[in-house]
Amino acid sequence: MKKIAFLAGTSGLIGMQLLHQLIQDESYDSIISIGRRKLALKHAKLVQVEGDFSKIRKWNLEDKLREEDLGGINFPLIDALKQKSVEMHAFCSLGTTIKAAGSKDKFYEIDHDYVMNYALWVKEIGVSRFLYVSAMGADPQSSVFYNKVKGEVEEDLKVIPFEYLGLFEPSLLLGNRKEFRLGEEIAKIVTKPLIWLKLAKKYRPIYDHQVAKAMIGRANKSNSVKVEVISSKEMQNF
Repeated sequence: MKKIAFLAGTSGLIGMQLLHQLIQDESYDSIISIGRRKLALKHAKLVQVEGDFSKIRKWNLEDKLREEDLGGINFPLIDALKQKSVEMHAFCSLGTTIKAAGSKDKFYEIDHDYVMNYALWVKEIGVSRFLYVSAMGADPQSSVFYNKVKGEVEEDLKVIPFEYLGLFEPSLLLGNRKEFRLGEEIAKIVTKPLIWLKLAKKYRPIYDHQVAKAMIGRANKSNSVKVEVISSKEMQNF
């Protein structure tokens, strides 16, 4: 077994792109998707584990995998995890909006607490590299609540001793979202000419598949840097 990828936030815009690209990436033998509910998707490399992110620190992964096992299919995966004989990377694109969450407190729980719970859990399992989708403008001192929370997550993740931590800060995301966001749609109309004219690479919108490609690329790149912030401009070069 070569590598195992853990993925949280799979049902989201970037999460789905990560899943599709990880499935196609031959360097990963297994993908363990962690979510509140299962996706209507099956693949030989994909194992889905569902549960409450507020309780993830108490999960026993082996038990979870055995619950999903049919005829011992997951035995090689369980054995590799138990022996820690495989390289493990974790990808995180967990996130919501205040509108969808219903309140600032719930938004903070999902965008901060759930992310941290997931990160601490995978570190205990033996994950060496953690790659997180943050946002351009992330700053714990920001007066913008969204950017402040993203900045706090970045700072808190730096405390966890991963061998490598990649913090990806995309600008406005382009892709096929399930839900309609009026503000984003207006912003896309205004800023999309920047893509066509190849202007303001730092601020112009970026496609979901570009972010996913950059994350997987960094996960598999030999790098002496322990913590790295990858800008939207850099991601567009992948």
